Amino acid sequence: MVQRLFPGGMAWVLVTQLHGSPRALAGEPLGARGTTASSAPAVPSVAATAPSLDADPLGPGVHLSGYIQADGILHDQASQDEVDPSTGAPLNQTRYIIRRARIHLNVDHGRVAGSLEIDANTVNGPSAGAIDAEVTVRARAREPSGRPWGEATIGLLRIPWGYEISERDQDRFFLERSTVSRALFPGTFDLGVRVRAGWRFIDAQAAIMNGDPLADRSFPLQDPNRAKDLVGRLGVSGARRGVAFAAGLSGLAGTGFHRGTPETKDVLVWRDQNEDGLVQLSEIQAIAGSAATPSRNFQRFALGADARLTIELPRLGALSVFAEAMWAANLDRAVEPADPIATGRDLRERGWVAGLVQELGAHLCLGARYDTYNPDADASEPRAIAVVPVDATFANWTATVAWRWAGLDRVAAEVQHVTNPLGRTTSGLPTTLGGDTVALRGQIVW
Repeated sequence: MVQRLFPGGMAWVLVTQLHGSPRALAGEPLGARGTTASSAPAVPSVAATAPSLDADPLGPGVHLSGYIQADGILHDQASQDEVDPSTGAPLNQTRYIIRRARIHLNVDHGRVAGSLEIDANTVNGPSAGAIDAEVTVRARAREPSGRPWGEATIGLLRIPWGYEISERDQDRFFLERSTVSRALFPGTFDLGVRVRAGWRFIDAQAAIMNGDPLADRSFPLQDPNRAKDLVGRLGVSGARRGVAFAAGLSGLAGTGFHRGTPETKDVLVWRDQNEDGLVQLSEIQAIAGSAATPSRNFQRFALGADARLTIELPRLGALSVFAEAMWAANLDRAVEPADPIATGRDLRERGWVAGLVQELGAHLCLGARYDTYNPDADASEPRAIAVVPVDATFANWTATVAWRWAGLDRVAAEVQHVTNPLGRTTSGLPTTLGGDTVALRGQIVW
């Protein structure tokens, strides 16, 4: 079983990475929930191993693969039979959708390699587009274990960060990533250039990127300023005698963007306070215009740590335990977008996720996960004559059961208990907002 889970051998464990998660293209409705040879090594999911890339039906060094994820949201506590008044988008989330339908082309010419991935989905209406397009130049061809001696990649590529970002969407046992991962990294792909080097059990990656990933709420796959984000990960991995381990440290230093405002003119406003339909001098108000304000940049950073342990249990199957923590400032780009210029202070973000997945025989898998995310550790609000601290923490309990067939084909059911701190009582006091969900997913991979 361990050789099935860790085909790379005892020293190196490599999972070829395929897929990202754009908000508009690939199904990460952020704020509500979210194979290239150049990706970070990670311990594979216990759900199953990926199809072999040994066969090249399109010719030497060319491989075509893909998968479909079809979801049914059976219950969503936050769903409403209404539309958003500002965007016109429906607020109902109790529906059937194609979360991801992807085709991936991988070309390997030894010293030079490339990949292209196309996604289609119906998350925000029918949409399709490229989510992965990259060219890699290697200092030396890869060994059979998959370990790179050194390589450089340019294009639309996976962000070298942590465990959840490195994990392919079809490998992930749980339906979507944790809240903290989707908030700080909305979409797992961004435009930039990345270098990677490895030696024995060590893997190091560093990238210079635009800093506006595919699912960024403000400027997806664009860059409003000349400054670039520097992001990287240093990881170790190995497997021996039925036990496999992977861990890493990640860091990011970059520059965010605050949008300026145009100038406005003086205007007269009439408010029919007594609703008699007649204009009265007391109902006319003058609103002074304002000067334009320039756009400004601000600094942001993040640190992360991740670890995963997989143990082969007799008679049951593989048990996988994982954890990841992130500390950041001014980096939220999806759930509660950070803008220290507008708030007048830095926003400290904190979050972590932990969980386990257990195989029960050849077909059944069970998993549980808890994740928490605080977009503003210093949040406060005025009450009466005092200013009091406010807990802005999102917390989620997730339980998933899956029945799998050969490879990564499976059907999964998931229940998620969501604690959203943004609710208000009728008197205006803070309260938790329910967002529990029940969902089904069918997945087929080729």
